[in-house]
Amino acid sequence: MSVEEVGGFPVERFLLALALVLVVSKLFGEMAERIKQPAVLGELLAGVMLGASVLAIVPSVPGQAGYETFHLLAEIGVVILLFEIGLETNLRDLIRVGIPSTLVAIVGVAVPFFLGFASILGFEKFGMLGDINPDFITLIAITAGATLTATSVGITARVLSDLNRLQSQEAKIVLSAAVIDDVLGLIILAVVSGLIEATKQGAGSGISASGVGFIALKAFGFLFVAILVGNLASRRIFDLINRMRVRGVLLLSSLSFAFIFAYLAKLFGLAPIVGAFAAGLVLAKTNQFKNIENSLKPVADVFTPIFFIIVGAAVDVAVFNPLVGGNIPILLIALVLFIFAVAGFLHRWGLLRVSLIQGCFPQ
Repeated sequence: MSVEEVGGFPVERFLLALALVLVVSKLFGEMAERIKQPAVLGELLAGVMLGASVLAIVPSVPGQAGYETFHLLAEIGVVILLFEIGLETNLRDLIRVGIPSTLVAIVGVAVPFFLGFASILGFEKFGMLGDINPDFITLIAITAGATLTATSVGITARVLSDLNRLQSQEAKIVLSAAVIDDVLGLIILAVVSGLIEATKQGAGSGISASGVGFIALKAFGFLFVAILVGNLASRRIFDLINRMRVRGVLLLSSLSFAFIFAYLAKLFGLAPIVGAFAAGLVLAKTNQFKNIENSLKPVADVFTPIFFIIVGAAVDVAVFNPLVGGNIPILLIALVLFIFAVAGFLHRWGLLRVSLIQGCFPQ
């Protein structure tokens, strides 16, 4: 690849696409806020418009020139977002809402999983899945259930931030539950991956109970150790950094701290955003956290919208055209799964409200 190309993109085209991503994301975000909606909704819609199925400005299909580059920028954006959210979150408040958060997280995983699993069995009974080997139906049902359990910590955190609700009691439970959800989702993904691999090889079982337990222990262990060690070392490190005079040293050191935590999380099999969130929780207890928070905002304003643009760009609007015959079964299945996903969310929200009303955590 020559220096005149970025990820297969000519540099001038990459710069133009990046400029449009930044400008259009803010324009759509502004329009969303004008109708009293979170700015992130506008950024997602901007991504749909800029994606391959509409204007084709942002590469959104694997293999397209520039796809890997934009996705790398998006990953940096969501890592910075969760780092920023961690800085604005009090660790003690998260611990205090541990029981309600755990209940919300478990319900938020169990209910959508059951609904997704049951829906696939129903589709098969009514012949909506076509010619699929009956031996694979159970595996497909498990996979669909696992898909519905997935949540986006990044989008959840951004919506709460846009609504200025990060310090509310609901937000503390939701954020804590979202982190637990991520760990539970990791375990479910490992189980599903094991079953798929076993099916390919014709084996009876792809993963053992001890394997699942090890994944859970590793995930929660990382969070505990990362926060514990980080709290022990971060204050001394950043007190030393604060005495340095070179321009931007505090911001760059903070970002490096977040990136290292994100890398370690990935090394332990967790999503990098969990590590970035943990880094934010750690640095929130340092003497410099306000300066870090203020200096981070312009960086987040550049990188975070790219993540939501890329998420929106992945949507293929052509699939929503009911006039194309092959789309109708897909739309019906998607509609049912969407309804079940919303039902799972409402069930989780109901449990959250009950927890708040009954005072399930200290004030």
